[in-house]
Amino acid sequence: MPTSLRRAVAALLALPCVFVGAAATAATAATAAAPAGTDALVQQVDPASLRATVQALVGFGTRHTMSDTHSATRGIGAARRWVRSRFEAISQACGGCLEVVSLRRTVTGPVIPTPTEVVDIVAIQRGDADPMRVLAITGHLDSRVSDILNATSDAPGANDDASGVAAVLEAARVLSQRRYRATVVYGVLSGEEQGLYGGKLLADHAQAAGWRVEADLNNDIVGNSHGGDGVNDNSVVRVFSEGTKANETPEQAARRRYNGGEVDSPSRNLARTMAAIADREMTNFRVEMVYRTDRWGRGGDQVEFLAAGYPAVRLTEAHEDYTRQHQDLRTEHGIRYGDVIEGVDFDYLAQVTRLNALTLDQLARAPAPPAGVAIAGAVTPNTILTWQPVAGAAHYRVHWRATTEAQWRHWREVAGDATRLELKNLPIDDYFFGVASVAADGAESPVVFPGPAGSF
Repeated sequence: MPTSLRRAVAALLALPCVFVGAAATAATAATAAAPAGTDALVQQVDPASLRATVQALVGFGTRHTMSDTHSATRGIGAARRWVRSRFEAISQACGGCLEVVSLRRTVTGPVIPTPTEVVDIVAIQRGDADPMRVLAITGHLDSRVSDILNATSDAPGANDDASGVAAVLEAARVLSQRRYRATVVYGVLSGEEQGLYGGKLLADHAQAAGWRVEADLNNDIVGNSHGGDGVNDNSVVRVFSEGTKANETPEQAARRRYNGGEVDSPSRNLARTMAAIADREMTNFRVEMVYRTDRWGRGGDQVEFLAAGYPAVRLTEAHEDYTRQHQDLRTEHGIRYGDVIEGVDFDYLAQVTRLNALTLDQLARAPAPPAGVAIAGAVTPNTILTWQPVAGAAHYRVHWRATTEAQWRHWREVAGDATRLELKNLPIDDYFFGVASVAADGAESPVVFPGPAGSF
């Protein structure tokens, strides 16, 4: 359906309707108006640009964390210098809008037997109104073959994770031409395969800098649409999100178990935001929300953000091909193993990149998610939501859904600077509720579930 038609339908559906008898006037959540300028943003993401990035990274032979750092043409040192040069070129094109930094830490570990310097290349696009509020997008630069200690054999890492790095660089190229309230951070991380060292390095830097990280969109294995299960599907990406906070206290856990919140962490509501954006703004592309922090028994750099208390999600293609992950380059029984560029679908990768860019664009233009969201209504037929005022909010939106529903289904606008809403004949016992802040141009924050379980 064309965007213009989707918006026309949205406008019709957003007209007030009566919900459950005398309940509050509501609208379907998915019909929230699309912010201006998103069509142009979608069109600016270029599959050819993504291909050029992946081709360049594959050309370094191997990007193993312990590979050569001195060669100009091979190894992770050459790759990270190339990434830095790309960020610097993007910054030059936007009049110096990006601050490009290299974060460094020497580490050892179970699969890093000798001291090795891990380096993250990070570009920072500072916000105009709230620069300490941060939206991040990340992908990891390092690659590997079957033996995790093999730092010399060719490890193209085209999909794992040159695809994620390409998404980060392309998002920077497109979004750097715009100005935002909040800061956008583009992170190309290292040491992921050896223990998520790059994710921890950036999360630690965020804490030391005093950043209020609202989201990390971690892109890891996002370029393949032809699954090892035989399914070819270029219309869906999985978004993994934790259900309860990694840093939840025992007291907070006890409250959550009694009143709910197991599926309403900030990360989970960030995933819902991405799903809503895909439904509203993209053609033939959707988010498959997965209620897990990551794939079974596996992990990514978003885990270190979660450990630091920051909302984070992982994006991964819907149908993986394991013959192309962590494999020596070889052919056995007619099967070609190895993470080569032929396994990347650049039109699909462009769709994933568009979703990232649209999400960052909306969140960086929106006000911060409301703080101090509280709820009351026991032994009454009504539910009362209260929250603290948010700088830059033109108004607020109260959302609700049945306790067994996956997505926010209904909402009601709260005009002006009001920070309280009583929903008549909508009992607190039967629904989950949340509050979002909305900018004058319609950009909406993620929904905040009341109490510690949902606070950003």
